[in-house]
Amino acid sequence: MHFNFDFTTAQVLWTLTFAALLVLLVVLLGRDRVRLFPWFTASISLVTLRMLIGRLLYGRIAPIQISTVFIILSVLGLLIGLLVLAEVARRTFGGLQRSLWIVNTIGMVTVACGVLAAWGPWPAWKTLTADSQLATLRLVDLVAQKGNLLVELLAVELGLVVAIFGSRFKAGWRSQAQQIAIGLSTAAISEMIVLEAWQLIATRTTPHSQADVNRLVDLGARLVNGNKVVYLAVLVWWIIWFWMDEQGTGGVGEVLIVDAVPADAEADFAEPVQGGEQSAAE
Repeated sequence: MHFNFDFTTAQVLWTLTFAALLVLLVVLLGRDRVRLFPWFTASISLVTLRMLIGRLLYGRIAPIQISTVFIILSVLGLLIGLLVLAEVARRTFGGLQRSLWIVNTIGMVTVACGVLAAWGPWPAWKTLTADSQLATLRLVDLVAQKGNLLVELLAVELGLVVAIFGSRFKAGWRSQAQQIAIGLSTAAISEMIVLEAWQLIATRTTPHSQADVNRLVDLGARLVNGNKVVYLAVLVWWIIWFWMDEQGTGGVGEVLIVDAVPADAEADFAEPVQGGEQSAAE
């Protein structure tokens, strides 16, 4: 007996990812996690909305219109992404002195901005300053792309900091704040690896035939699908951890507040730590 399976890999991954996003939202609402992580919930809602809009509008409206919609959503995702990082950091290092907050935040942002500046390519300034509606759209798109890359770099840094120092403050291994940080950094690393791999392929590979072009397109699709698999695994990871209660809590996921931060923990955290969206699946 032969079964006809007419769905492509991309379609299967889209369906599984969309279903996982809906399940995660149900868990966040049903287990009362929205109160603890409102901006994280907002980011998951935005990714879900973006996937749904992409499926409903693609091929049904003009390309310039759908591009405008996705650029607006990307800018909104950038802002919410920054708030998610601040939310996770606040719930992890809420007892840290303000001066250490400022020093370490400046250090992490400086490192991330340095990596972002060196990570090309950047368009010509003349292209960005052209007086036209399309040029304005391209400028906003550039801000959204580079801004979201900055958020991913900061997510990797925050993930490292939370993994190293979280247990000394309010985010041990079983804390939901640490699970958010781990998931965000994992998804960000996967996204950046795929981006860098595709840039290397595009700049160092010269197709000489249609067969070469087809192989490059197939390789690009495999990279994208691999990134979607990683993001799907992150969603499953979050679903499991948000369903469970944190160790030592009263069943609503509330993080225990520690009045006094150990002196040695503040000393270890005194120097800036240097380290490494939603990718929204189409």
